[in-house]
Amino acid sequence: MGDTPRLPRHVIRLSDPGQRQAISFALAPEAGDRAAIAEHLGIPGIRKLRFEGRLSPEGRQDWRLEAQLGATVVQDCVVTLEPVTTRIEEEVVRRYLSDVTPPEAVEVEMPEDDTVEELPQSLDLVEVLSEALALALPPYPRAPGVELGEMVVTEPGTAPLTEERTRPFAALKDALKPKE
Repeated sequence: MGDTPRLPRHVIRLSDPGQRQAISFALAPEAGDRAAIAEHLGIPGIRKLRFEGRLSPEGRQDWRLEAQLGATVVQDCVVTLEPVTTRIEEEVVRRYLSDVTPPEAVEVEMPEDDTVEELPQSLDLVEVLSEALALALPPYPRAPGVELGEMVVTEPGTAPLTEERTRPFAALKDALKPKE
């Protein structure tokens, strides 16, 4: 296997007691850094990328991140493998709290508030950007006009089981049509 791509870093130390001022940031990674992030995400490319926002103190120790993520990404079409370009605009909100108790059980329910995370000593904004972008990527990108076909396989002499035939009341639609 190849080397893992080295992501760029933009670290802000949150644990310093004197660090209680709001911090504005605007990240616009250069081509090499965008390529490393794209490789990390397993996509062919990122043409544009911007992550801009603010880290604000909440209470005595907690922090709130509010940012806007803008990206133009290239993914492979799930049908044809042709490149598909998508524009992404996402609002990103994270709350870093000092009193979060990590779950101990093997099976854990999703929390009601998925913006809450444990307060780290320092925060890498590129990691936050990468995670937010990964969550915003279309899961099944398709080139314009491309449809998934239907594959039908059956034994000789039997009627194929199509999607239409699997609907239990499909045969009733003709019976309910008004007679002329």
